[in-house]
Amino acid sequence: MQSAGSFPFFELRKEPAEKIATLYLNRPEKRNAMHWPFWRDLPLIVKQIEEDPEIRVCIVAGHGKSFTTGLDFEPFFAEFGEKISADTGDGRLKFYEFLKVMQSGMNAIAEARTIFIAAVHRHCIGGGLDLIASCDLRLASADASFSLRETRVAIVADMGSLARLPGLIGQSATRYLALTGADIGAGEALRIGLLNFVLPDQTSLMTRARELALEIAANSWPAVSGTKAMLNYAQDHGVKENLDHVLLYNAAFLDTLDLREMLRAFQEKRRPRFV
Repeated sequence: MQSAGSFPFFELRKEPAEKIATLYLNRPEKRNAMHWPFWRDLPLIVKQIEEDPEIRVCIVAGHGKSFTTGLDFEPFFAEFGEKISADTGDGRLKFYEFLKVMQSGMNAIAEARTIFIAAVHRHCIGGGLDLIASCDLRLASADASFSLRETRVAIVADMGSLARLPGLIGQSATRYLALTGADIGAGEALRIGLLNFVLPDQTSLMTRARELALEIAANSWPAVSGTKAMLNYAQDHGVKENLDHVLLYNAAFLDTLDLREMLRAFQEKRRPRFV
């Protein structure tokens, strides 16, 4: 296992031979509370992952006692209070642009060709829910709890949960979480469709996440990344537009080296060896 260049909030561990990696939230002494280095560096490290030919699937996990407790509230408001309370149009515009920078990391995960798998233990609060909602698959240990906490601290959630959760868990469940700020456990999160799997403990969680990553990474990469692109497109378009779009995509890109290898393997009665 190899390590890559790191940012203060993150640790990236690569397994180049398997084309997978694990991105750890690495502020365990604060239960991975999201201070400015998280928001500043998330789009940068996602870009690094996206441009790395040795990574196709990335697990997102947390070091320490919790996945993340969300925004590190007091230091954040102490550091950026002047931006938040700006009283001129110019100042409000600067704050708007600042929030766009904060959003960009979550958007980068959702829009990346790389497949991201969230592996959650213990707390996943506020910004943590924004983070896992931007991932492609979500797993948790049985002790995990989830909360869209923003209304409890007088904020409208603006980092992606309100946009992405309705497509994952429906309007009713999203409204319950968003309006109450309630905590739900892993079992309830699985029931409403937020999670794909619940595992007994953190060790089995990470084992299952790695198994999933290996399973996906072993598939044809043009097919996997193209499938994610089509699913992303489907979120914002109707059935007819989706059907037309996937036809255009395959008309342009269906004849890949992997497809030719699959046809040869079928004829030779062996497993395909994808690029």
